[in-house]
Amino acid sequence: MDSGNQTSFTELILVGLTQNLKARISLSFLFLFLYIVIILGNGFLIFTIIVSPQLHTPMYYFLCNLSFIDLGFTSCSLPRILYDTLFNKRRISVTICLMQMNLGLFLGIVECILLAVMAYDRYAAICSPLRYTLIMSWRVCNCMTVIMWGVSFILSLIATIMKPFVFCKGNTLDHYACEILVVMELACGDLSSVKTLMFIQSFYVLIFPLVLIVVSYIYIIASLLKISCAQGRSKAFSTCASHLTVVIMFYGGSITMYMGQARFSSNLKYISLTYGFLTPTLNPFIYSLRNSEVKDAFKKILTNYSAK
Repeated sequence: MDSGNQTSFTELILVGLTQNLKARISLSFLFLFLYIVIILGNGFLIFTIIVSPQLHTPMYYFLCNLSFIDLGFTSCSLPRILYDTLFNKRRISVTICLMQMNLGLFLGIVECILLAVMAYDRYAAICSPLRYTLIMSWRVCNCMTVIMWGVSFILSLIATIMKPFVFCKGNTLDHYACEILVVMELACGDLSSVKTLMFIQSFYVLIFPLVLIVVSYIYIIASLLKISCAQGRSKAFSTCASHLTVVIMFYGGSITMYMGQARFSSNLKYISLTYGFLTPTLNPFIYSLRNSEVKDAFKKILTNYSAK
């Protein structure tokens, strides 16, 4: 398309999930409830880990990172979605939309890598328990964290630079938030090469970490089967089951979204609900309700505060 025929929009229109008044009111209360649960649940987990010395281990250090990411990931879109749904204010400026899209993409990539790092941590703890403190020393953990956040920033920056965001195909997004795949559909020009690039990037961001997770758990399961103590095997399995549950929820929706773009294009906004809201809501419950150490640490906090 020639530049002379391009139309520049300053605002975009979000279609949302529904235009039915009763449905919008119901969704508003649901989103408000979810956001409160996400803030309280992840905030509780971060607070408990920070103030409990017995939880100052690599596993909980990375779990604290996960809760922080979930808070940021939902906060960059959910308050706006709540406002739009409640008041039917569907217009959003292009600048705010791109900021929301870039921040969501960045935090999403961080979580993909973090889940792989957490799987490696469980592999080191279960398969090499005698060398665990050496393998996952605090220096190693800090280096992995810096690399994780740094690589994610670079990948999200490359993704943003490589996408043409001159809108000439209308200004209506069939979504409830500024998701990069949907925003791209309004961009000018031939996007086939850009979509191919994004598919390749999605492969490295989603499939490669998932392969590392699967390989780690193959070794973990093999080691668990060799543990003679039923109690020790049960405790290790419980920790791994929590992580696997989060992996399945997050990667299931993300891979369907980004690796099956053409097939599922009409259902993008519904698929994104899984990793956008469901996973951040359930993460604190999955890791706390199934984890005796977190529950014991929280009981100690309550006891100490009640005694004052």
